[in-house]
Amino acid sequence: MNFDFEQNYILENEVVRLEPIKTSDFDVLLTYSENEPEIWKFNAGGANGKDNLEKYISNAIFQREQEKEYAFIIFDKRTNNYVGSTRFYGIFLENQTIEIGYTWYGKEYQGTGINKNCKYLLLEFAFEKLNMERVAFAANSKNSRSLNAMKSIGCVVEGILRNCSKDAEGNRIDVTRLSILKSEWYETVKTKLKNSTESLVRK
Repeated sequence: MNFDFEQNYILENEVVRLEPIKTSDFDVLLTYSENEPEIWKFNAGGANGKDNLEKYISNAIFQREQEKEYAFIIFDKRTNNYVGSTRFYGIFLENQTIEIGYTWYGKEYQGTGINKNCKYLLLEFAFEKLNMERVAFAANSKNSRSLNAMKSIGCVVEGILRNCSKDAEGNRIDVTRLSILKSEWYETVKTKLKNSTESLVRK
């Protein structure tokens, strides 16, 4: 299956629904931009504040039009609220590799199982629909919450890229790189992650 950027992919289970982000999503995401500045502190290019949210959504849509990235807005079915965003990027179909990132959630929804459900759907799509061999991740090396979340779903740390990016305040940062391989997905990661998402539904 090729990645069709014109296709409106919907990824969902009993807990979450991932929909392609669109301009009208500005209204439902604005509260996180204006009221939760700590979400955006680790990396530049975040959606903190009204103007930056407009740029964030516009850029996400532009990158999809350029067939470089594919951003989703995340809907929590349990609370009937839109709670964050994530996306595919670094898409190299010929090498069968893809990256998942630009992921954020409102503070109230962090640690609630939303992330594991989203990652399951994204990884399932990447490995089983797109036939990817490798899915990669990255995070500010100081962002322990994000790194721990990645490790908890089965990501393997590959190394640290020193002084390779900036945080929201313009400080130079190290970036930790992680990945999951197709063999790891089928051997261990899929079952472990699926069990985690199902236990959340049973609660």
